[in-house]
Amino acid sequence: MVNLRSPREIALMRRAGLVVWGAHQLAASMVRPGVTTGEIDAAVDSFFAAHGAVALFKGVPGKVPFPAACCISVNDEVVHGIPGPRVLRSGDVVSIDTGCSVGGWCGDSAVTHPVGEVSPEVRRLLDCTSGVLALAIQLMATRSRWSDVATEMAKFVRDYGFAVVENFVGHGIGRSMHEDPQVPNFCTPAFRKNHDFDLEPGLVIAVEPMVNMGSKKVRALPDHWTQSTIDGMPSAHFEHTVAITDGGPVVLTAQPGAGEEIGASGSAA
Repeated sequence: MVNLRSPREIALMRRAGLVVWGAHQLAASMVRPGVTTGEIDAAVDSFFAAHGAVALFKGVPGKVPFPAACCISVNDEVVHGIPGPRVLRSGDVVSIDTGCSVGGWCGDSAVTHPVGEVSPEVRRLLDCTSGVLALAIQLMATRSRWSDVATEMAKFVRDYGFAVVENFVGHGIGRSMHEDPQVPNFCTPAFRKNHDFDLEPGLVIAVEPMVNMGSKKVRALPDHWTQSTIDGMPSAHFEHTVAITDGGPVVLTAQPGAGEEIGASGSAA
């Protein structure tokens, strides 16, 4: 069941979104050759604690509980990478996905960063993936059903010559990190018939396209979490938590607007 949120509840989710945005700013400042993925994760974890936020990813159940505050995926790793001793090198791309709850309300977003100088084709991959997320948010203002947005997202990526990952999709978000509905970045007849949903005020979803340079197929690595492209080619991942309001879509994990800041307890001051 899709839970529609009141304006007050959306405002509370914005508090979490601001903390997530701040965590990403910190992580971005650390992305450079020589830094380990574990160092970035530790900094984000400390940032959440300092702002009265609970890291959502830590302890997520699986064959082994997820051990970190961030999923950090490098190069051909698509999603759910476990931070650790891996050292970033110039030419890498690193996806940082993280989320937190503040006062029981959740926020979740992801950004993929170039490390030093990357190839023109990798830059195109990043531009495509960030661009398709921006397109989806824009279309949420004018389309009435998610299937219409997802169809345009898949076409956008195809026109770049890349592939949308289909094994992993976005999700509803609110009191829990993962709620109904599922939010694919592509559309199938089965989704349109059985799982489509209205874009109506109160809807809050995490929109998170994952785009591969080569094949859309992925494989699980032996750590039980990391998912990698099947052909070893790079992948990119961008995500925002987005609410539909009476005035249109609002990105809850965007940078602070006028009069907003991250307060000491994670609240918008």
